[in-house]
Amino acid sequence: MKYFGANELREMYLSFFENKEHLRLASAPLVPQNDNSLLLINAGMAPLKTYFTGQEKPPKTRITTCQKCIRTGDIENVGKTSRHGTFFEMLGNFSFGDYFKKESIPWAWEFVTSVLEIPKDKLYVTIYQDDDEAFELWTSLTDVDPKRIFRLGKEDNFWEIGQGPCGPCTEIHFDRGDGTITTVEEFIKAADEDRVVEFWNLVFTQFDKDENGNYNELEKKNIDTGMGLERIATIMQGVDNIFEIDTMKDILTEVCRISGKEYKKDKDTDVSIRLITDHIRSVTFMVCDGVIPSNEGRGYVLRRLLRRAARHGKLLGVKEAFLNSLCDIVINGAKGGYPELVEKKDYIKKVIRLEEERFEETIEQGIAILDEYISEMKEKNERTLSGENAFKLYDTYGFPVELTLEILEEHALDVDMDSFEKEMTAQRERARSARGETNYMGAEQDVYTTLSTDIDTTFNGYNDLSANAKVLVLVKSGEIVSSIEEGDEGAVILDNTTFYAEMGGQIGDNGEILSEGAKLEVIDCKKTGNGKVIHVVKVINGKLSQYDAVETRVNSSIRMDITRNHTATHLLHKALKDVLGTHVAQAGSLVERDRLRFDFTHFEGVSSEDIKKIESIVNEKVMDSLEVVTVEASIDEAREMGATALFGEKYGDVVRVVSAGDYSMELCGGCHVKNTSSIGMFKIISESGVAAGVRRIEAVTGKASLEYVENLENTVKEAAKALKANAKDIVKKAEAIVLELKEKDKEIEAFKAEMAKGAAGDIIESAKEIKGVKVITSVVDLDANALRDLGDNLREKLGKSVVVLSSTKDDKVIFLAMASKDAVSSGVHAGNIVKEVAKIAGGGGGGRPDMAQAGGKDKSKVQEALSFAEKLIEDMIK
Repeated sequence: MKYFGANELREMYLSFFENKEHLRLASAPLVPQNDNSLLLINAGMAPLKTYFTGQEKPPKTRITTCQKCIRTGDIENVGKTSRHGTFFEMLGNFSFGDYFKKESIPWAWEFVTSVLEIPKDKLYVTIYQDDDEAFELWTSLTDVDPKRIFRLGKEDNFWEIGQGPCGPCTEIHFDRGDGTITTVEEFIKAADEDRVVEFWNLVFTQFDKDENGNYNELEKKNIDTGMGLERIATIMQGVDNIFEIDTMKDILTEVCRISGKEYKKDKDTDVSIRLITDHIRSVTFMVCDGVIPSNEGRGYVLRRLLRRAARHGKLLGVKEAFLNSLCDIVINGAKGGYPELVEKKDYIKKVIRLEEERFEETIEQGIAILDEYISEMKEKNERTLSGENAFKLYDTYGFPVELTLEILEEHALDVDMDSFEKEMTAQRERARSARGETNYMGAEQDVYTTLSTDIDTTFNGYNDLSANAKVLVLVKSGEIVSSIEEGDEGAVILDNTTFYAEMGGQIGDNGEILSEGAKLEVIDCKKTGNGKVIHVVKVINGKLSQYDAVETRVNSSIRMDITRNHTATHLLHKALKDVLGTHVAQAGSLVERDRLRFDFTHFEGVSSEDIKKIESIVNEKVMDSLEVVTVEASIDEAREMGATALFGEKYGDVVRVVSAGDYSMELCGGCHVKNTSSIGMFKIISESGVAAGVRRIEAVTGKASLEYVENLENTVKEAAKALKANAKDIVKKAEAIVLELKEKDKEIEAFKAEMAKGAAGDIIESAKEIKGVKVITSVVDLDANALRDLGDNLREKLGKSVVVLSSTKDDKVIFLAMASKDAVSSGVHAGNIVKEVAKIAGGGGGGRPDMAQAGGKDKSKVQEALSFAEKLIEDMIK
């Protein structure tokens, strides 16, 4: 057989189906869009769900993709078997009500036998046992030997998930052994033994399963196929497992070089090498698609994979951080199919490096906690660590359970793994609940999902703010209605609109919709999950009916404010890269009328100096009066132009490229000013952290920036008035006042010390002697600092002594206990005294044997508490 590299196979497949009039779409990001049923994309059809359900109209009825996927269901088997991996690429060709079995079957056979030139005597086909149509098409439209077609049951050759679209499937298998398989029983046995490998599955979605279990024929039938790129590469390259195909072998070889280990010499070592090889692919692609390590959701999946890989690096003897350099091999091998990896290379490496460093800290922290658990177990003569404690180490501190087991084994101890697994199961249930209940396709059901895909709205509002349109759909109280009238609130769908629907961080437009008989206020404009543009309205007067002719009028003043802020976010994005580094990438944005909010990837607070530089650059570009130009291009053309693409955005065949002079260039579907000078002024008002590795800048432009400056001016004037100084002198005046206050504070502290000395003389006379130790209990009107000064003074003068003081100054109850060294030697413990004393007054606290402090709540119990202190001290003294 011919040898084909993985990257070559990807291109061959996509080109083949392009020649069959399929639209090639780029892989969707691993983070699902508008789909709560998935944490991460796990199948080639997952990003296309709404096309299969008919909720959204596909850009073409024939599509082909190579989709990057993550699956962690079999994570424990990764590295241990030849086929399990968490990251894979799924090749697929899809038909949405277009072609069906008679096209997809011969095309699949043509690609396999004519393009890949796989020998026909190495191939077998399986079909669903009752699918006579598929058998007839295989035997009449291809030259496959009918004896090499086997009928299997529902478990193997029928695709369904609960209710909804489903159907039979046919699979193509490769025989890695010798001889001919003649019976179904022989075939099943060969498949179980991995002699026969399934590599392409063609699903014929022809039924709709209802709630009674009936299979009803679909009016529009679909094709959904999937062929694992790694699996077909394994076959074409004649290797035994996915880890030895060209793109993965390069990674595996580098793991061996870094660790100094040789592959296929030791079983346990091989597991670690393969696991790292797989996991570094997953984390590289996940970080590229905007996932950041965290303790929940997809961020937790990323952290788990990354730390498992780091842990196995340690098992191989790699002491230093190495994963961030290993991702260079991943990027180099995949850059042809996924150019975004190169664009975000610096960022990817930085995220991975920082997480490796955090893992090092986690290891140290976890070992310290585990040592405490081990000490407690040995004290209690226990041999098994509770599953709860093992899970706490794993879940709260990110400490791998494998490491817990290994360390405990060194002490002849083990873990209650049954209890640990129960905790894990409970966590998975919590994660499922957090994702919310959805139908199997993951799209929320509402009135808009029932609308035909033919109901579509054209946006004409980039240049025009008013236009004529027709009412297609009216919604009131979640129901489709024929009309709405004065006082009603609802939603309107038009055939075209000048209102921008909220997306890409830009809020929806406001304005009016007018007809001959009605006036409506447009409060907002949004896009539904299936792409319908809805105008959220209130009827001011009159009545609006379905199919009425209307005029749309966008509020031009508000739109202008929004566009100022939107163009400013583009300038800010570029300025952040210029000042902080190329690792900076947009992680979210909000463009409103009165402000902009921009989230970006960065790993420490931005200094005031850098904020000033960023602000200065943006304002410089504003004053340069750069022309803002928008052009349409294909995604490939846009990349060649150097346009920046954003995390998580779903780009179509044609994209809009927005350029501000030769400074900034981004893919963007939003609204912008014609010239940067229209922004007026750019002012950053805050910078803060919002998540691990994500910072947020809030800023204002235009009228809002003028208002901000005016408010600052007013604040300065008010401050000057309060300080009785000229505005230009307020800093000097404030510094002088602060200095004066510091001097006065020193005088007050000195005065308090003298007061404490004076009070000490009176209090000493009240001292009692208990078992040879002088004891003082007293209530004084001093703050915490003065109370400690008094306690020190008394203890110093009394010799062998215990001092218990309380203050109720400013309605705060404070207890202080101090003991001399010889009193401590006699059994006194100040920490235990205040702990018990404070309880009586409804508080708590503790501390060292020689000095401790606590708080209370009930002033009326202070004297009772101090009386109890004397009894405590008497019981303590040996």
